[in-house]
Amino acid sequence: MATKKTPAARAEELRSRLHHHDYCYYILNRPEISDAEYDRLFNQLRELEAAHPELIIPDSPTQRVGGAIAEGFASVQHRVPMLSLDNAYTAGEIREFEARLQRALPGEIFTYVCEPKVDGLGVALLYERGRLVRGATRGDGRLGEDITQNLKTVRTIPLRLRGPLADLDVLEVRGEVFMAHEAFQTLNRTLEAEGEEPFANPRNAAAGSLRQKDSGITAKRPLDIFIYAVTDAEPNPFTAHWDAMQALGKAGFKINPRSRRCADIQAAIAACAELEQDRMRLGYDADGVVVKVDSLDQERRLGSTTHHPRWAVAYKFPAQQATTVIRQILVNVGRTGALTPSALLDPVEIAGATISRATLHNADEIERLDVREGDTVIVERAGDVIPHILRVVTEKRPPDARPFVFPATCPVCGSAAFRPEGEVVSRCANSACPARLKEGLLHYGSRRAMDIEHLGEAVVEQLVDRELVRTFADLYGLGVTQLAELERLAEKSATNLHAAIQASKGRGLAPLLFALGIRYVGENVARILAAEFGSMERLSHATEEQLAAVHGIGPRIAASVALFFQQPENRRLIAALREAGVKMEDEASAGPKPLLGKTFVLTGALTQMSRDEAKAAIQRQGGRVTSSISKQTDYVVVGKDPGSKAEEAKRLGTPILDEAGFQALLRRA
Repeated sequence: MATKKTPAARAEELRSRLHHHDYCYYILNRPEISDAEYDRLFNQLRELEAAHPELIIPDSPTQRVGGAIAEGFASVQHRVPMLSLDNAYTAGEIREFEARLQRALPGEIFTYVCEPKVDGLGVALLYERGRLVRGATRGDGRLGEDITQNLKTVRTIPLRLRGPLADLDVLEVRGEVFMAHEAFQTLNRTLEAEGEEPFANPRNAAAGSLRQKDSGITAKRPLDIFIYAVTDAEPNPFTAHWDAMQALGKAGFKINPRSRRCADIQAAIAACAELEQDRMRLGYDADGVVVKVDSLDQERRLGSTTHHPRWAVAYKFPAQQATTVIRQILVNVGRTGALTPSALLDPVEIAGATISRATLHNADEIERLDVREGDTVIVERAGDVIPHILRVVTEKRPPDARPFVFPATCPVCGSAAFRPEGEVVSRCANSACPARLKEGLLHYGSRRAMDIEHLGEAVVEQLVDRELVRTFADLYGLGVTQLAELERLAEKSATNLHAAIQASKGRGLAPLLFALGIRYVGENVARILAAEFGSMERLSHATEEQLAAVHGIGPRIAASVALFFQQPENRRLIAALREAGVKMEDEASAGPKPLLGKTFVLTGALTQMSRDEAKAAIQRQGGRVTSSISKQTDYVVVGKDPGSKAEEAKRLGTPILDEAGFQALLRRA
């Protein structure tokens, strides 16, 4: 008969299994179990740790995502300085690099490792006895910022190492956190759908994501990492850089598969040429190739200057630039109303692609560049990022070229354009603007908004082009006969679409607020507003000050929501939706809110309900739940085996409720 495992043994078993499956999924790309099975194991561990908080350890898979960081990032002194690299731009300069090596170590033979120079954010990861204890940014090379909690959310960073390297007393590695092109484009589409500013490029997206004050936000960003060096190991088992990288791969780190070991400098030059040719197919931004001496003993004897190591050089890819002429400057309007200028160019080939348009970003960028129609400009293209204007060749400017005047009204519907204080993008606030309508309809009918199945791109294109739909409200006046006249939409499909449109009327206030595309109002903000105000009527009459006073809203969102309801076009849209029968109340917000303004912390295991059920019960009655105790905490609900939070509550004098007291409070409320 099998002996029942102790909670500690079961927790360790679950952690080991989850670490193994993380390695198979994220590093080997060969999952051994289904997502559902992984989630089952993860939930078992989470429940076990909730019941026994003393079993929680920093490298548990449940600890990848934490909460808000109370204060700024702490400074970290690197064990080994994170230096810059010397650059080479030609094959001849790579040969000169080897000539310098030979002058420093006469008579010695050098082999090399060539690795893509990923354009991301450099980080240092410190492990002790195989467990991640610290992660830091490069900073100034000697002092960085401690972003350990955020780095834990990057699934390709192991929290616990595998194999022999797990036994080292200390292991510090360096890596580059980046965002792949496809993931970057998906992230920007999501941000735009929620009314947020998209990132300019993948590097900015990676850096901005890692420096979030809330690791929960970082966890939602599709970050990745390649490890490229061991900078410290005690004891040090390595004699060659290549062998160290292979060992790191077996220990659970993600190593760049495009790295090459080269027998001599000519092979290294060939590897650089191959990567340069493939740079557009890598799937991430890389601006060169790092050529390193393979022997760690030679690296040690070559040493470093105060700026760069002598044993490595960065071969920089040629700039992806070309000269062309701007024929016209256009201003386009996106779904969120953003007025985005772009330049129509004389077609020019850059890195194998013909470029005829470049982004100008915003009015400030046009002013900074002083770019005008007719100007000769330098255009740059990097990775899959939209080409942009690098600078104007003013010597070739036509004498009649005039400064570009950014429009004060929407170029499509004529509504006034506004530019929120502190922002760089002007916007059209008219939700019925035709330029916004097609993308807006797709968002309105999306699953997380009004969930109108079958309202796809082909249908939306026809509805708008045939002028059957001019606002969201027009959807509800469409009949089956009208829909059946659309191309590729037979009567049965038209009937299904009509039923889906009609069913969307009852989705409720929160989905409707998200569907309307109000800037900064994503799903979570929509739920907060619906719960706080209860109806579209109350929300539409709320002042900016009242909105900003709601927990989780703040001044930026409040200004955007208030502005939305001030626009006559938007008020007419709301009235038309109401007339069509769209539900504009939030049932969950009905009734009294006796716990409104009260903050709770839950700790330990409850017997009569799960942690999620307790949280939902508090929120239904107007309270909120946080993960940590502060002076603003009103109650700490203590279940079985509560851990340190109960002691912290006693120290602060925060009222403590056992499970019976908590249930009594809910009943009284």
